Order: sequence, then C-alpha cells, then structure tokens
Amino acid sequence: MIGGVTSSARSDDDTAPVRFGLVGYGFGGRYFHAPLLAAAPECELVAVVTASPDRRDQVARELPGVPTVGSLEELAAAGAEAVAISTPAATHSVLTDRALELGLAVVCDKPFALDAPAARASVRLAERRGLALSPYQNRRWDSDFRTVQALVAGGVLGEVTRLESRFERLAPDAGPGASGGGTLLDFGSHLVDQALVLLGPVGSVYAEWRLRDNGLDDDVLVALTHTSGAHSSVWGSWSQGAPGPRFRVTGSTGSYVVGTDGGIDGQEDALVGGRTPATPGAQWGVEPAERWGRVHRGDAGEPVRTLPGAWDTFYPAFAAAVRGRGPVPVDPNDAVATAVVLDAARRSATEGVLVDLGR
Repeated sequence: MIGGVTSSARSDDDTAPVRFGLVGYGFGGRYFHAPLLAAAPECELVAVVTASPDRRDQVARELPGVPTVGSLEELAAAGAEAVAISTPAATHSVLTDRALELGLAVVCDKPFALDAPAARASVRLAERRGLALSPYQNRRWDSDFRTVQALVAGGVLGEVTRLESRFERLAPDAGPGASGGGTLLDFGSHLVDQALVLLGPVGSVYAEWRLRDNGLDDDVLVALTHTSGAHSSVWGSWSQGAPGPRFRVTGSTGSYVVGTDGGIDGQEDALVGGRTPATPGAQWGVEPAERWGRVHRGDAGEPVRTLPGAWDTFYPAFAAAVRGRGPVPVDPNDAVATAVVLDAARRSATEGVLVDLGR
C-alpha cells in the first residue's frame, strides 16, 4: 500500500515524530519545506542534504542544531525515516527512487517527474517497497482553490462547465528557471493538478507556448476537455504585464472570480517573509477582505469570504501516513495523471496538434 510503510521507515514508537531529512536548501527547501516541517509537531527535521558550502552555512545560521550531510545514504544512516525532496526538476526521479530503495518514505516537490513513464516507475517502486510516497501539491490547500472547491461542492455555481486558472507574472529576468523545467512543468504541475481535482479526468489536450532563447517554454496555454464535458483553460507566464484573473469558474447558475487584485494565495509571501504557521496561529492562511473573490450572476457580484489557506496540514497528514494512520495527503497516482496531461501538452505545443488521450 502506498499509504502504509515497511518497518524500515517506521519508528518502534508510532506516536513519535517522523524523522525527516530535507534534500536541497534552495528557495523551495528553505522557504516552503523547512518552515512547515519545523511547525509540525508530528515531524522532526534531523538533517539537510546539500553539498554546497554556501547552503551549509545558511543551514547553520537558520536551522541551528540541524546538521548537514552529503548524501541520501548518510541521511538514512543518521536515522531518517522520510525525506522531502526540493531540488532541480531533472533530479527528482533519481532522488525519489534512490530514497525509496534506501527504505525512506518520500515527499517530492513538483514537478514530481519529467514525464509520465518516470512518474509511474516511482509509484510502482513505492508500492513494491510498501513506502509512503506523495507529490508535494501544496497548492491544493491554497485559500482560493479551497474556496473554489467549497463553492462547487455546495452547488453555489450550479453545474460547472468551465475553469479558467492562471499563474501569471511579469518577471522576465527571473524565469522560467531551468531548475523548474520550464513554465509548463513548473506552473503547469499545479494548474493541471487543480483542474483534475476539480473536474476529473481529461479526454483531450491542446497547448500553445512561446520558447525563449534559452530553449525554455514561457507564455503557456493548456486547454483541457474533461471526460465529463467540462473545459479547463490554464495559463502560465513569467512575462505577462497584465495578469488575468487567478480564477474564473463558470457554472450553470453563476461564476466565481478571483481577480488580479486578489493575487495568488498569500502563504508563499508569508513564508518568504519569515512567518510560519506557528507565528500567527489561527490566523495562518487568512486572506484580507480585499483579496476575496466574488460570485457573479450577471451583476457586480457578491463577495465570498475566502477560506484560510492550509499548507500547514500537508506534513502532519504525511506523518500520519508514515505511521500507518491514514492515506498520504496526495495520491502519487494523481501525479502520474498530471504527467500524462503535461506530456500531451508538450506534444501539442511542439507539433500544433490536438492530443486525444483516449487513443
């Protein structure tokens, strides 16, 4: 079972915190994983894997008492039970598979793998080893996406026919980064995952992109036709001077819009600013009223209180899975489904064709 683990990744005391190692201490490891692990009493950060002298110095300053090691093998020898992998995209599958071979449960940042075959291979390895494996799809717990799910589940919008979703910003010198694998993989991993969670499996994929001089894709559009008949259109860009609405979700009785003034969920800014779920307590993830979206029914719209963001729930849920007390927070087979769509989008953008996933 993917949600369970073998004894090689379990403490004798199933109430003890899960002993985690963090692989990589770049932006993601430093701001997304380390603070959330530290804020979860169910987890204990025992070491950081990095070979960079500068990163080792950062760890010593920012995580006093947490040692650095040079490899997964050293991490396992130090008593780790699980790892959080936050390294360049091209290394994810190799590190995931090696950690599983060492008997470690794994959380792997997005993109989970560069393509669907690699994603499937990791899932099968975890199944054979009986180890917990979960892609780090933290944006399922964004404040705005949680609100979208609640409105859809409550029937507020009627039958949903279209999802529009965007990660757009103007930062031409900052991205797309090679470490993220390009905009399709970097932003698309979250955008497509959210579309699949909300509207289910996909039957066909059409995509467009613009390649930069460095060969990395940017200004990406992916249009999905779901097997239910609903449609999703998702955009990702590092060079958009006029970002569109974060969400526009259209149903038979209304539409929910989170505009550009709402921006993207504030948990990232909070973590980068040095705050953690342990800092504001119950106020973690709460969005101010000016960032709330509106439900429109052919009018100016009615504001809807945004549900709090909940990135802080991921690691406690994963720790419970390692201890055999529940499923992993994100099924790794969901990462395979996302990778299938992203593979099809890459082919569509390259060849200029509609890709039918039923064939």
